Amino acid sequence: MTSRHLWLAGVAMAALSWPATASAQEDVAARIQALEAQVQALSQQIADLKAATSGQIQTVRDEAAAEKQAAATTAAKSAKVTIANGKPTIASADGRFSATVHGVMQLDTAKYFQDDNLPASVTARDLSGGANFRRARLGVDGKLFGDFDYNVLLDFGGSGAEDTGRVHELWLQYTGFDAVKLKVGAFPPSLGLADAASTNGALFPERPAVTEISRGLAGGDTRIGAGISAGGERWLASAAVTGALVSSFNSGATAFNSPVFDEQLGYTLRFAGTPLKGDDWLVHAGANASVIVQPADAGAAAATRYPVQLRERPELRVDGTRLVDTGAIDAAGARALGFELAFQKKNLLFQGEYFDLRVDRRNPAAGLTDPKFSGWYLEGGWVLTGEARKYNTATAAFDAPAVAKPLDPSKDQWGAWELAARYSTLDLGSHENSVVVADRIRGGEQSIWTFGVNWFPNPAVKFMVDVQDVSIKRRNAAGLPLGQDYQTMNLRSQFAF
Repeated sequence: MTSRHLWLAGVAMAALSWPATASAQEDVAARIQALEAQVQALSQQIADLKAATSGQIQTVRDEAAAEKQAAATTAAKSAKVTIANGKPTIASADGRFSATVHGVMQLDTAKYFQDDNLPASVTARDLSGGANFRRARLGVDGKLFGDFDYNVLLDFGGSGAEDTGRVHELWLQYTGFDAVKLKVGAFPPSLGLADAASTNGALFPERPAVTEISRGLAGGDTRIGAGISAGGERWLASAAVTGALVSSFNSGATAFNSPVFDEQLGYTLRFAGTPLKGDDWLVHAGANASVIVQPADAGAAAATRYPVQLRERPELRVDGTRLVDTGAIDAAGARALGFELAFQKKNLLFQGEYFDLRVDRRNPAAGLTDPKFSGWYLEGGWVLTGEARKYNTATAAFDAPAVAKPLDPSKDQWGAWELAARYSTLDLGSHENSVVVADRIRGGEQSIWTFGVNWFPNPAVKFMVDVQDVSIKRRNAAGLPLGQDYQTMNLRSQFAF
């Protein structure tokens, strides 16, 4: 009961208690009836108000729920799911979030043709042919909150045998600045024309041997580091500080990949671009450096405390044997300088690189010099079906050609076809005939001719047939030959999305 109701009741009681005549009493009774009628009217008004208010509240709740459902439905409809060239991608409508699934299979099937009458001093007398998953990768990359890129990539392939699996790339990159990108994690820093190109679209199954050694000093696969890069339509500059490898796998220089007391510290630099460019042609030029400022410490009990070792396989990994090898050098540091040059005219491409490699000995004894090594390659590709290889300004390197007519026999379409040839040479010998025995490094000289045919049925599938003529010139400590000449044939079957 409200205060007004209490006041009316009080007035009624006072009226009844006042002595009055019969007519006065009748008047009071009439007034009470009037008051009761007013109370009933007020009660009905309150009930009607409650009902109306409850309905309005329910309406508001229903409208809010409907709006929420509509927003959720709109968001669900606006999410983008695409499969471009077999590559599944999920992205938000505003593009601030995305996730792209990647998969790569590279299956090599090779045969080695060696002489039967090799000298007894040759140790690599039976290189093993057969099949091997060179790369077996699965991962995801994309965007977070618009300004961050990420990549998670695992690899189960290997050299000579498959691996149990390892982190190949795992990094985060900030792209919020106009032209500058900051990256941290495990990633291969940009270290040359062959290094920067995707292995999925490369001219040959493997990079030239000298580029593998150069990139393996302070860069290479699974290397942990932090980097910065900037670029435009015609140029790219990058730098990184690097440390240890994520896993024990390493294809180039190595510190034996054993437990270390202090990790390696290195730097990488690269500047490249297209100083000359026309409507259907371009000239690429660049320079790069890979520097070890502090080799990994293998411990006082190790035979070589701070080892740097340069070694490489002969541009084919079905057999993992390294035929050129400097052995462990106790080093204070090492570096590789590389120079890049390429020319492309429509569907014709030529590219080459030269590398100068040097190792600084740690506390060298009298008569010991700092070893110097070198290597270079020249390769070319001609796309018979007319497509041109794409120059990727983000990496300053060449990617696979676009496939104008994917395989479809019913339409007389047979994909893209390409011829390729390469000559590469690597010299890992230094003062091989020095009178100071400890100054001799007989790592060997490797020269390889490679000829190949590449077939791209569509953007996701690739087949490569390559033949090699390999020449190894090397002597052991006693001066006996370790080298040999042999040939290989390899078929690579690949899908990559």
